[in-house]
Amino acid sequence: MRRPLCLARPSTSSAWQRPSGTDSPGWCAPASNPARVITHAHILLKSDAGDGGPAWGDEGIAAALDCGTRTVARVRKAFAEGGLEAAVHRKKPTGRQYRKLDGAQEAKLVALACSPAPEGRGRWTLKLLADRLVELEVVGAISDETVRRTLKKTNSSRGSSSSG
Repeated sequence: MRRPLCLARPSTSSAWQRPSGTDSPGWCAPASNPARVITHAHILLKSDAGDGGPAWGDEGIAAALDCGTRTVARVRKAFAEGGLEAAVHRKKPTGRQYRKLDGAQEAKLVALACSPAPEGRGRWTLKLLADRLVELEVVGAISDETVRRTLKKTNSSRGSSSSG
């Protein structure tokens, strides 16, 4: 869960105000936020070009915070385009699917692999297993490589009668 940084939204792309009653950057205490968040917040504090802000250059900020000038430039750009949240916190990845099969689908795959092979076959092939899972409507589509990876994770043996 992200911890909120208590800063007001900027009125311009290069200046923002600290919340009232905040004289020092204690709101970005190391115990409450990751180091990356704190570094990005310090970059924004040092680059504050508003009234009373230090308005440091990229090289000075990079040297003071022991980071690269490209990092400083990226944080400033993210702040100008998307505000404080975009500059300080990372975006969550979208569209990623790490597991193709859930636990119940994996169990059905293992049960199918341990069952007798189809008529005319000596044993199950990965392609046959994938096709059978689609035919049984366990999944919409699955590759034989996914079947291989899933079966590799299990301790069952498809070919022998003993599991040792």
